[in-house]
Amino acid sequence: MTSSQPTETVDVVLVGAGIMSATLATLLSDLQPDWSMTVLERLNAAGLESSNAWNNAGTGHSALCELNYAPQAADGTVSAKKALNINEQFQVTRQLWSSLVENGTLESPGTFINPVPHISMVFGEDHADYLRARYDAFKPHKLFERMEFTENRDQIAEWAPLTMHGRGAGRVAATFAPEGTDVDFGALTNQLLTHLTGRNVTVRYGQEVTTLKRQSDGSWNVSVEDRLNSDNNRVIHARFVFLGAGGGALSLLQKSGIREAKGFGGFPVSGLFLRNTDPTVTSQHNAKVYGQASVGAPPMSVPHLDTRYVHGERTLMFGPYGGFKPNFLKHGSLLDLPKSVRAHNLYPMTRAGLANLDLVKYLVGELTKTRSQRMDALREYYPTAEESQWELIEAGQRVQVMKSDRQKGGVLQFGTELVTSADGSIGALLGASPGASTAVPIMLNLLSRCFPAKMSEWEPRIKELIPSYGKKLNENPQLADEIMGHTAQVLGIK
Repeated sequence: MTSSQPTETVDVVLVGAGIMSATLATLLSDLQPDWSMTVLERLNAAGLESSNAWNNAGTGHSALCELNYAPQAADGTVSAKKALNINEQFQVTRQLWSSLVENGTLESPGTFINPVPHISMVFGEDHADYLRARYDAFKPHKLFERMEFTENRDQIAEWAPLTMHGRGAGRVAATFAPEGTDVDFGALTNQLLTHLTGRNVTVRYGQEVTTLKRQSDGSWNVSVEDRLNSDNNRVIHARFVFLGAGGGALSLLQKSGIREAKGFGGFPVSGLFLRNTDPTVTSQHNAKVYGQASVGAPPMSVPHLDTRYVHGERTLMFGPYGGFKPNFLKHGSLLDLPKSVRAHNLYPMTRAGLANLDLVKYLVGELTKTRSQRMDALREYYPTAEESQWELIEAGQRVQVMKSDRQKGGVLQFGTELVTSADGSIGALLGASPGASTAVPIMLNLLSRCFPAKMSEWEPRIKELIPSYGKKLNENPQLADEIMGHTAQVLGIK
C-alpha cells in the first residue's frame, strides 16, 4: 500500500462486524457520542462468522445447565464459584439488552431472545450422584434458587418428553431452570449495527485489514484492502483499535507487534450439529438439555439437545460433533494455523499440545465418526430419533487460546482472553464460549482497561443502562429480585 493512498482519521476502528464489535460500538456511541467510529468487516454482511445463528448453539450461557462450569473435586465436592461468575455476567448482558429494547435500539425481544428452559440431564450412578451434589451446591445461591432437581422419570418426561420416550432402564437425573434462554446472536448483531449506522458509526463490508502500524503518539495506522475494489484501498488513522474478528483476531494482534501479544497461540476446533426442522418433532421439545462430556473429552464437546429459534422458526439441534480444520475462520484460510506460529509462541503451543493429547485423540475420533455413530450419540438423549429427519450442518470455527505459563510452559484455555496494550490504545478478544453471552461485561472490562481516565465520567450513564454495575446480584437478594424481574419482563423471559 503506497503512501499516496488516501488516509482517513477516526477516533475508533473496530475490526470485525460480530457481536463483540457491535456491543462495544453500542456502548461507546452512547457514552461518547462525539467520537467517530468505523467498523471493518471482511465479509459482505454482519454476523456471518461465530455470531451467525447456525454457527453457535444459541445458548444464553448462564451456567444453569452447563456442567463444565462446576467441576467436581477429588473429594466429591462441587463449587458454584465459576458458575456464579458466569451467571452474574449474563445478568449484566441481560440488563443492557433490556435498556436497549426500552430505548428503541433493539427491536421486539422475540426477534433475538426467547425463553427456553435449561436442563442438565445425566445417566448412571456416578453422574447422577454428581448432579445431586451440584444441585446441593447451587440451590442456596440467589441466582440458582429456582433450579429444581429430580430423578423421577415422569417429571423429566414432563420437562423434556423426547428425552424419555423409549428410554431403557437405568438411573436418570435432571435439573430444570425455567429462566433459560435461546439467543440469536446474528440477529442481535445486525440490529445493533443497523441502529448505529448513520449516527457516529460507519460500517464497511468487504474490507480486510492487512497491517497495523503504531505511531509515535500511540495512535494507529490501519491499512485496509477493499476486497471488491482495490482502488478503494485506504489507510485509516485511529486513536483506538479493537480487534473483534473472532478467530481472525490472533493474526491481527500479532501484526500489531505489541508486547502483550507475545506467547499467545490458537488451536482451531470445528464443529458439526444435527438439525431437525420437522414441526411434528420440534413442537414436542422446548428446552436446552445439556449432558456430561465423555471421559477425556474437552469441555466444548458437552452434548446438548437444543430448541432453537432462528428467523421466527423453531428447530432442534444436537451436537456438537468436534472436528479439526487449520483455518481460524469458517471463511478463512487453511494456512491460518501454520502462519500463526511464531518464535515466541512455538514453545507454549508445543507444551499445551503435549498436555492435551486427549483433545487430539478426541478430535481424531470425531473426524472418523460415521453418520450411524452420530445418530447413536443423539439417541442417548432422544432414544426414538429417526435418522431421516436430521441433517448435518457445519458450525463455526472456535479458536481456543494457547498461552505461555510459567509452571507448565504453555496451557490450552477454554474460554475468552482479553488482551490490551499497556497504553490502552489497542485491545483484542481471543477465544470462544461463553463469549457472546458475556459480551457486555467483557466490553465493560475493556473500557476500564483502555479508557481508565474516562470511567468516572462514564459511570453514571453505565449505571443507567446497567443498574447493578459494580455490584453482585447474588450478594444483594433484593436488588436481584428487582433487576431480574424487570429484565425478565422486558425481554419476555420466564
